[in-house]
Amino acid sequence: MQYIIGRTSRLGNRTINQDRVAVLERDNTVLLGIGDGLGGKVGGEIAAQTLINVLAKEFKDVQLPIADPKQFLTHVLHKAHFAVIDAGRFQNPPINPGTTAVVCLIQEGVAWWAHVGDSRLYLFRGGVPIYRTRDHSVVESLYEKGRISMRKRDSHPMKNYMTRCIGLTTEVPEVTVSNEVQLHVGDILMLCSDGLWEPLDDMLMGSILMEGKFSDALNKAAERAEEKSYPNSDNITAAAIQILSLQLVGKALNESYDKQVVRADPVQTAIDVIEETFKIYEDEMGKNMRGK
Repeated sequence: MQYIIGRTSRLGNRTINQDRVAVLERDNTVLLGIGDGLGGKVGGEIAAQTLINVLAKEFKDVQLPIADPKQFLTHVLHKAHFAVIDAGRFQNPPINPGTTAVVCLIQEGVAWWAHVGDSRLYLFRGGVPIYRTRDHSVVESLYEKGRISMRKRDSHPMKNYMTRCIGLTTEVPEVTVSNEVQLHVGDILMLCSDGLWEPLDDMLMGSILMEGKFSDALNKAAERAEEKSYPNSDNITAAAIQILSLQLVGKALNESYDKQVVRADPVQTAIDVIEETFKIYEDEMGKNMRGK
């Protein structure tokens, strides 16, 4: 598997950056992670850094390829939860910090991801956002139940209230974990804090990631988010991977995709990509495939 990885983290209009990012690589296996320390709580940066430290240690020690990725991701986030609680207890005076978490494992051309809170993972194909994680937040829950509209969701006064997080309380958070997802050549997986996704439309993020050099794309997206949310921009952090080639396991799925991306009509290409994705990932994604 060949790939390109990019990352960015910006202060925004805050006095401290409480976001943290991990880009970990071993033996053609990649683990990406984002933690966004809970605003309004002391020690958010401590919680996010503790999360990243646990990810790094667990990934360093695990045998590759990971036999049970879903169990591994759940274990890592639960271990990070208790590590964050312990880190808070050791402060003087003791504190109760918390953080969001989103983690993605890629091995042998296949991806799994897990999250707690409202930091997100997006899967872009041909620049089209074909999947994103669903936030563990009060507003997302109200929207999913049909109690508020999309417009009210984006401007709701409780939009930053989490229903789950890493740390903060002793209650073990429920971790949402994906099924395995076979990747295609050209796919982009992006993890980000709300400082990036909140000001930008999903389609706009996808188009920015497809512009110019991939190594510059995340910085461009972060700059755009900062400009759009000025003078109240949050910390902005993201990590992304673009798949350049796959082992034999991915070739059969890639043939139709490779033909699609050379079509002249981008609208038809987007339609074809979405239709194919519904067919391939119906079990994993079907009930969650809804645009913003």
